Amino acid sequence: MSDIFNNDSLDQNHNKIIKRIDGNYILEEIQSVFSFERGFLFTVKELTVNPGTAVKEFLNEDRKRLIKPILFLIFTSLIYSILNNILSFEDGYVKYSGENDSTIFTLFEWVQQNYGYSNILLAIFIGFWTRLFFIKYGYNIFEIFVLLCFIMGYGMLIFSVFAIIQSIVNQDVMQIAGVAGFIYTFWAIGQFYDRKKLINYIKAFLAYILGMMTFGLAILSIGLAIDLLN
Repeated sequence: MSDIFNNDSLDQNHNKIIKRIDGNYILEEIQSVFSFERGFLFTVKELTVNPGTAVKEFLNEDRKRLIKPILFLIFTSLIYSILNNILSFEDGYVKYSGENDSTIFTLFEWVQQNYGYSNILLAIFIGFWTRLFFIKYGYNIFEIFVLLCFIMGYGMLIFSVFAIIQSIVNQDVMQIAGVAGFIYTFWAIGQFYDRKKLINYIKAFLAYILGMMTFGLAILSIGLAIDLLN
């Protein structure tokens, strides 16, 4: 009897027709990604209005409301990179001076040209200090990394929006974008843990600064070590 049921289910699977991929399928996929309901635009809205609550709900209640954190970070970094290739706004605020043939220069140049990957690496350093400062809340390093992927991805959108504004008004506003992205980052981290405590925003500020510093020191150390060996 069980064999009969198994054969019937196999026949149903074989008889199931999968619709061919065509233009309508691609449009539906794009629409689902940019959808205002559980899509990219919905995620941006939630991170704009209430990032702390949105990420908490993603971690503890519903993993389908927002798009995947690493995908969000990579996608926003891709938007940033495309706009930078078109508008060439990055030279105005990202600079590193050093010997062109040094490994340190090569590493910093890679960071500047690969913001998607470098933001993931930077999130690891900021995550370490965030975990250290907020250890009593019980979130592990992976959950903090998810938080930072969303926050830093949103930061890339801030830079992208200001780049478009700069191209329209023909005025240098990228320094303002840097300040806005910085404020958003430690505000969102502080809000995630407890929006009512001022000390949390101070801790988030320090975690961000120390994360940036240790990330830069790590690049310098690796580059210096390679140059000395060579």
